[in-house]
Amino acid sequence: MPIPDFQSMMLPLLEFASDGQEHSLRETIEVLADQFSLSDEERNELLPSGQQSIFDNRVGWARTHMKKAGLLESTRRGHYKITPRGQEVLRSNPPKINMAFLKQFPEFVEFLRPSRDKAGEIDDQESIETRTPEEVIETAYQKVRQELATELLQVIKKHPPALFERLVIDLLIKMGYGGTRKDAGQAIGRSGDGGIDGIIKEDRLGLDIVYIQAKRWEGNVGSPEIQKFAGALQGQRAKKGVFITTSAFSQAALDYVSRIDSKIVLIDGDMLAQLMIDFNIGVTSVAAYELKRIDSDYFTED
Repeated sequence: MPIPDFQSMMLPLLEFASDGQEHSLRETIEVLADQFSLSDEERNELLPSGQQSIFDNRVGWARTHMKKAGLLESTRRGHYKITPRGQEVLRSNPPKINMAFLKQFPEFVEFLRPSRDKAGEIDDQESIETRTPEEVIETAYQKVRQELATELLQVIKKHPPALFERLVIDLLIKMGYGGTRKDAGQAIGRSGDGGIDGIIKEDRLGLDIVYIQAKRWEGNVGSPEIQKFAGALQGQRAKKGVFITTSAFSQAALDYVSRIDSKIVLIDGDMLAQLMIDFNIGVTSVAAYELKRIDSDYFTED
């Protein structure tokens, strides 16, 4: 039989998870491949990139869409389980689960909303046929990237604080700060002085120092925490600081840093995840696509 599309896999996947136990994506792929009676050739058929099988990719996206709708939840890397909402959906005996079905859940509708581009927000009802192939690729890329950013933050929050400190070091070094990793590793987490978690060189020569505050938070970071950090900078006669968190900053906190003399950069969870993707911290490439155009110079006669 032909390889089923990812929407056709949603209900069988949810039914497989109905036992409430933790399951791995690899285990799920094998079970669903058997359920759909796929041949070895169909199981191993690759995407055009040659980096992943089509079936694996579609199972992964079926899981992602149901996670965004709140029917499944991640438990650890590569593992998931059904949620109470997912159990409730199964009890309703739906004939099928697809994109239209999932749109009853507000979280899923939010996930589908395209991100902003330079021209403003794309109409959510805009047909894919009205956009150029390049626009379609860009929209899909941004959606995949945002999903990766969300998963990165989930992984960070489930690991010990030591891992968060380590990734902050690795990120700042990749961005050009800190000199050597040994210097940076000794500086981060060493201070603990009045709201300062560590210090790092602004450049390899150490011409200036940047003070660091790195905190894993669940709720918004408010202005009192930023004021404490700013006061600690003044105590060190420092002018530059970076406050990094896994959550977000309140509007009052953002307003506060815009009014003070010290230069404090606020990096919230989303920005942190985006920077990690940009500088390849905690992520790995699985495929690359090049868009090419005609080289007019090649066809120009001398």
